[in-house]
Amino acid sequence: MQIKADLHVHTTYSRDSVIKPKELVFYAKKRELTAVAVTDHDQVEGALKIAKETDFLIIIGTEVTSRDGHILGLNVREVIPRGLSADETVDRIHKAGGVAIACHPFALLKGSIGKHVSDKFDAVETINASAFPFNRATSKANQLAERLKLPKVGGTDAHYGPVIGKAYTLIESEADVEAIVKAIENEHCKPAGTCISLRMRLENQGRFFWKFLKKDKPSQK
Repeated sequence: MQIKADLHVHTTYSRDSVIKPKELVFYAKKRELTAVAVTDHDQVEGALKIAKETDFLIIIGTEVTSRDGHILGLNVREVIPRGLSADETVDRIHKAGGVAIACHPFALLKGSIGKHVSDKFDAVETINASAFPFNRATSKANQLAERLKLPKVGGTDAHYGPVIGKAYTLIESEADVEAIVKAIENEHCKPAGTCISLRMRLENQGRFFWKFLKKDKPSQK
């Protein structure tokens, strides 16, 4: 079967996101996704909790702040220390049983990992709906993946509900997390989608202001 998954989403367990768990599931279903990777910054608490509380397929993950840039770890159920080198971070993700993805490797203002990506990684996020400038970032990420002969995936880097599903990955796999990550490793996947609109980009980037304007504390419900 074919899985349609947004492999890069943040919730209110990340300080810079306004997506509550219930909103995550609502927008994922609205976009006709079959799975979402919850990849909060440097922790897995939210992903573990959400996976227990919904019957929607949640891929537990994290976006690790390595000293060389940000790295997604999918199927990771433990905190990966921040501040390690890219190579050390990938090793820790693998030790935890996960796959390491170079997320938004050439996007501006995103802690992008670019030149530090090696063939130790399991995949490259070649389509990131929030990346800027989108066409340049996508083109360079594609070139990187092809040079290193790594699988390509897509995700939104959503921090705001309506962004979810604007980019995604089509994966030939059963609806099971272990099977999904194995399919990604074996390149049975294809990124799809496009960049978010200017209005949505401003809303996505302006999430802190929305919180304060609404007097909305970072609720995790």
